[in-house]
Amino acid sequence: MSAAPSRSGPLAGIKVVEVAGIGPGPLAAMFLADLGATVIRVDRKEPSGLGAPRPVQFDLGLRNRKSIRVDLKDPAAVEMVMELIAQADALIEGFRPGVMERLGLGPDVCLARNPRLVYGRVTGWGQDGPLAQVAGHDLNYIAITGALNAMGREGQAPTMPLNILGDYAGGSLYLAFGLLAGILEARGSGKGQVVDAAMVDGVASLLTVTIGLHAAGMLSKQRGTNLLDSGAPFYEVYECADGKYVTVGPIERKFYLQLL
Repeated sequence: MSAAPSRSGPLAGIKVVEVAGIGPGPLAAMFLADLGATVIRVDRKEPSGLGAPRPVQFDLGLRNRKSIRVDLKDPAAVEMVMELIAQADALIEGFRPGVMERLGLGPDVCLARNPRLVYGRVTGWGQDGPLAQVAGHDLNYIAITGALNAMGREGQAPTMPLNILGDYAGGSLYLAFGLLAGILEARGSGKGQVVDAAMVDGVASLLTVTIGLHAAGMLSKQRGTNLLDSGAPFYEVYECADGKYVTVGPIERKFYLQLL
């Protein structure tokens, strides 16, 4: 990957070390890099075999980075990465719980070297608990939180969504938000911290308004019967004569009257 140009933007001057992973971690790093942070991605020397391989020019989530390739099983390489961490404001990693510790790059070691470091971790289930070591993907996380149950039409199975809600909204965005909050705190207190972004927690948080409406009796738990889930004819997707689709969404009365 080519070296990123000089950084500008609201996060210019912030340094982030990203330990390469797939999905939510890289996208969180992309968000920070897009806003001007200097992100150095620590890649494996050999492909991990995870994710969908593609030519680097099409892996858009890796943009705006510098990168290095190292063997993190080599103590000399670990020390080189630790030197980067010592100068960083934040770190991003998305391994299963315990992997970074086994590599000698766990939060205790890194914070001892750099007390102002904000150590960001993103996992599906969190760092502890009965599912912490269980493999999972977006679909699993949105299912266990109840979000998947709300998606679909009446009388049909839940609709299979893209991996936006769990991986990227519940994971990447919450991690990036937590890192920035931690960096602000560290600049005032001089103390770093661990930001533990679990995708199930993020998705559950995104359901806050929905859960409140359920509790108030303003939403039915039966999918496909509510205003925003295909239960209303004026908030729907309709097939056209040419086989393409049009969305209609005049929820407000004045816009509905205009449609009529």
